[in-house]
Amino acid sequence: MDNLLVNPHSSPKSWVKRKISGVLLLNKPKHISSNRALQVVKRFYRASKAGHTGTLDPMATGLLTICFGEATKFSSMLLNADKTYLATLRLGYISTTGDAEGEIRSVNDLYKSKLELIPFQVQEILNNFLGKTNQTAPLFSALKLNGKPLYHYARANIVVERKVREVNIYDINLLKCENDVLTVRVRCSSGTYIRTLAEDIGKAMGWGGAYLTDLCRSQVGLFCLDQAYGLDQFQDDVNARHDSLLYPVDSLLQGYHSVVLSEEQVSLLFNGQVVSKENEQELPMGNKVKLYDLRGNFLGIGETIQANQIRPKRLVSH
Repeated sequence: MDNLLVNPHSSPKSWVKRKISGVLLLNKPKHISSNRALQVVKRFYRASKAGHTGTLDPMATGLLTICFGEATKFSSMLLNADKTYLATLRLGYISTTGDAEGEIRSVNDLYKSKLELIPFQVQEILNNFLGKTNQTAPLFSALKLNGKPLYHYARANIVVERKVREVNIYDINLLKCENDVLTVRVRCSSGTYIRTLAEDIGKAMGWGGAYLTDLCRSQVGLFCLDQAYGLDQFQDDVNARHDSLLYPVDSLLQGYHSVVLSEEQVSLLFNGQVVSKENEQELPMGNKVKLYDLRGNFLGIGETIQANQIRPKRLVSH
């Protein structure tokens, strides 16, 4: 992995920064933070601006969505998207971090009513987790409190109050069970902590708890892992082939209604004025829409404020 982090563009002073815009789907490997993976591809593309749409723990692998340039303005649209994970958990043990990177101890002997791993019975237990529920963030998490991630306080043995938040589990399916190990697929709302879910599953099954031995994010919104590229793709000098790996900025807005504007309306829009679309199908008030000019260029997001009236919400640089 180290050779991926030392490349011809590793010195920021030697960069010729590029105003490149687009979305890169990255398959993050294990044992590297999301921010470090981001910096690798940012340096590789020599991008002047970059960010990602949701942290993966260092132990976790899978889909990390990287936004360059103008795409960073719309990254929040994907930050709140639903996620799908493949999770492997070991029953009867708990971890200080909820995953394999923490201190692990057995709680197996403390519980005598543990459920045998018969698939249909396990699935029945899993079904109890469907729907809305409240979760408390793990001590070792990137969620920030007073500007610092919670893991900062955990490492310093500082006890802090963690907020409870509502999450939604849409689907949870058993893929495999063997000995004391389960593999499940979970489709959930943004902000769901799979480590917390794993421990709760272990308790519900009478094993006293569980921790994650493996976690892979396989989908974010409509983006899937099989569309992503590994870090080993980004070792040579950047060229047109690598630029072609980027999805357009408006790919972050899948499912949004599209509105095409005339030249006059585009001018009004970029002057902060409301535009009217008399011939457009009636749009509900408060809806966000994707805006394009007559040549198909993406302009940004507008918001409907009255019947077929649209005000600019967030626009690309003009």
